[in-house]
Amino acid sequence: MHVITPSPDHVTATPAAVMTGLAAPSRGSVELSTWRVRMDPGAAGPEHAVDREQVWTVTDGSVEVTAAGRTETVAAGQTVVLPAGVVRQFRTAGEPCEAMVAMRAGGRASVPGSEGDRPLPWAS
Repeated sequence: MHVITPSPDHVTATPAAVMTGLAAPSRGSVELSTWRVRMDPGAAGPEHAVDREQVWTVTDGSVEVTAAGRTETVAAGQTVVLPAGVVRQFRTAGEPCEAMVAMRAGGRASVPGSEGDRPLPWAS
């Protein structure tokens, strides 16, 4: 058993969001990574794809998710499942958003039109 306490060492801030890593291989998990995402009002992440299925559960506010050309607003209490490899983008409107995310460990992200991919540091 591993009890994981959130730590400033496991926080990654980007222009779009703040990710707080929870369970991950670097913190004792073998199969899964989980993290908390916080986005400020008006924030928009880049279009990107992840090579693992992700499950996002919005815990506060709402987020607009565009994936594979379809856009949905996901509100607090709702969950969106994003298939592996699908280009997606997250945007907030007039309120902040928080979500919990789960993914099989070892995921990598890529940006359309860019070469290569990179690990998600909060999930490694």
